[in-house]
Parts: sequence; C-alpha cells; structure tokens
Amino acid sequence: MSVATMILAPVILLSILGGTNFYIARRIYQWLNIFLLNINTKIYIVIYIFIVLIMILGFMQAFLPFPLTIKKILNWISIHWMGIFLFLLMFFIIADFTLLLGSIVKIIPRPIPQIVRFYAGLLVLLLTTGFVSYGIYNAKQIKHVSYNIQLKKTSLDNLKIVLISDSHFGSINHLEKNLERVVQEINNLNPDIVCLTGDIFNDDYNAIRKPEKVISLLKSIDSTYGVYACLGNHDGGRTLNQMIDLLQKSNIKLLKDEYEIIDDRLVLIGRLDPRPIGGANGFVRSNIENILASVDANMPVIVMDHSPSNIGEYGKEIDLILTEHTHKGQIFPGNLITKAMFVVDYGHYQKDAESPHVIVTSGISTWGPPIRVGTYNEIVNITLR
Repeated sequence: MSVATMILAPVILLSILGGTNFYIARRIYQWLNIFLLNINTKIYIVIYIFIVLIMILGFMQAFLPFPLTIKKILNWISIHWMGIFLFLLMFFIIADFTLLLGSIVKIIPRPIPQIVRFYAGLLVLLLTTGFVSYGIYNAKQIKHVSYNIQLKKTSLDNLKIVLISDSHFGSINHLEKNLERVVQEINNLNPDIVCLTGDIFNDDYNAIRKPEKVISLLKSIDSTYGVYACLGNHDGGRTLNQMIDLLQKSNIKLLKDEYEIIDDRLVLIGRLDPRPIGGANGFVRSNIENILASVDANMPVIVMDHSPSNIGEYGKEIDLILTEHTHKGQIFPGNLITKAMFVVDYGHYQKDAESPHVIVTSGISTWGPPIRVGTYNEIVNITLR
C-alpha cells in the first residue's frame, strides 16, 4: 500500500462519517425544533460532535495508548452509537425521499407542513428504536445450519465437521458470555472435527475479559480428531503471540499455511489471512501450490481460509473450502452489499462439477455493533458423504 493511499483512505472515511453524521444531526435538530422551541444550538452541536469523536476514537482504541478501562468505555459507546447511526441514516434517507416524492406527485402539499415533518421524524426514531432493540436481542441467539457434501474422493463416509467462525473474543458482544452454551451445543453434535475459520479474536488480546475461562471452555470441546483453526484479518497486531498462546493452551491446533493429515485419510489445510490488521508478526501467506507439493493427491483436501474473496486461488485439487468473514452483511441491507462484493457471501456454492465445494458461514458472533438484523449467529454442521 502506497503512502498516498494510506493517507487518502482515512481522509475519505472521515469525510463520509462527518458528512453522514452532519446529515443525521441536522435532521434530529430540525425535528426537535418543531416542538422544543429555543433549543441552544451551540450546546446541541457540542454534544453531537462529542458523540461523533467518541465513535471515531472507539474504532481506533485498539491502536491508541489509553488505559484499558478508557478503551473499553470508548469502544462501548462508539459501537452502540454506530448501530443507532446506521438505522437513523437509513430511515432518515427513506423519510426524506418519501416526502420529496409525495410532494412531487402532490400527495403532500408544498411547502411540507411541519406536522408531516414531525410525524416523519417520530416514525424514524420509533423504527430505529425497534430495529436496534430487536437487533441486540437477535445478536444473542444461535441457529444451527446443516449441509451434506458429496466428495468425489473420500473414505470418510458420514464424517462430521462442525464449523464456527468469527467469535471475535474481546468485542462488545463477546462470545465469552455464550461460550459455555456454544461448546455444549458443539459437543451435542458429536463432531469428528471442529474447525475455527478465523477472526477468533477482535484485534486486541487484552480486551478479553476472562482468558483463563475461555481456555478452560475451549479445552472442553470434544471431537474425534481434534479442533483446528486458521487466522483471520482480526487475528493480528501486537498481541498476536498472546492469541496464539491462548489457542495452544486450549488444545486447538493452529494451521499457519500448514496442513494436518487426519486419520491417514484426510488433509486439512489452514491458511494465513493476506490482510491481518496490525500485521502478522512475520508470518507470510504462501502460494497454495507450495503447500500442496507434499500432499497426497489421492486424499480429499479441505481448506480453511477466512475470507471467500480467496476462493479463486483454488482448483480441482481442493475438495472443500470452509470460510466466513462476511457475517452475511450482519445488518440489513448489509447482506445486499456482501452479495454484490463476493462470488458467494453465504451458504453452499460450487462453480461447476470440477470445482471445490465452498461453505460460507455467517459467523458465531458479531463485529462492530452488537446487532443482527436479517442474519443469524450460527453453528454449522457438515456431513461428508
């Protein structure tokens, strides 16, 4: 990445955040001004700018030299405001477009009456409250999804793989709260192999509340051939070594562009993510050809690769790819964006009969706002036939 790109990207991002927050702030102020006369504009602006700055600092907190308590407070405020911000932006845009269209077709008189603007604003706030409340509730639920995959070369009929991804340990909606339940549900499936396909952590190991409890619960996962993991883009940075150490203590085999032969009948490969946040501490993603050079071509090959954007690297020598990263957009209409960005953003996909099967999960937890609307946290149960 060039220096110009490194400078330009945050400038563009901050400009977009600044512009959209100004739009929301103006609409809320105009709505309040309808029935609350003589609002102190300066105080309102100061409060709103403070909230926006907290949001920006919260997303940058992992890389700032603040005390851990301050980081957690900044993160909590910014993450929740981001969820509210997304729905306010969407519903205010819809409201403005509807009022404009109504005035054009003369359903609504011009100038638009204040009472119409008042009820439009009230509806925006009620819808935002409802969607955010539902999204917070839904983000705590877990769904089970099952796939039956027919492989051409396998002597492991009815082999059960349980796939989970994007636990984001250390995030606001941290999986530590539900980890005991998740482990129990995994064990109830009697898996042969458990695969964790990246973003196990959320940028900073130190944000994990009770790492020893996490280790204890992860160690209690029961599977015939063990638990395996690869790294995602959030599994990086200055605390990466501590993240790796937690996995080792949890009896989880981390594959860093490495493979494991399971029961002399199956090859499982774990890939390094090409874009780890904060760096990969010297780990460099290899070409898949280098990894496959010493693999028995007669064995079925399964690849764990965090992002579906990488599936174009694999050909007929791979039988199955397990991936995630997209969260299926997490919050509607984010799923429309991920569907446009990726060849496959969720579910089962196979380009043609000679291409590998691909399974993309929506993840077991959330990133950013602890909200899910139109998507679910899930545990994936895969049976090879």
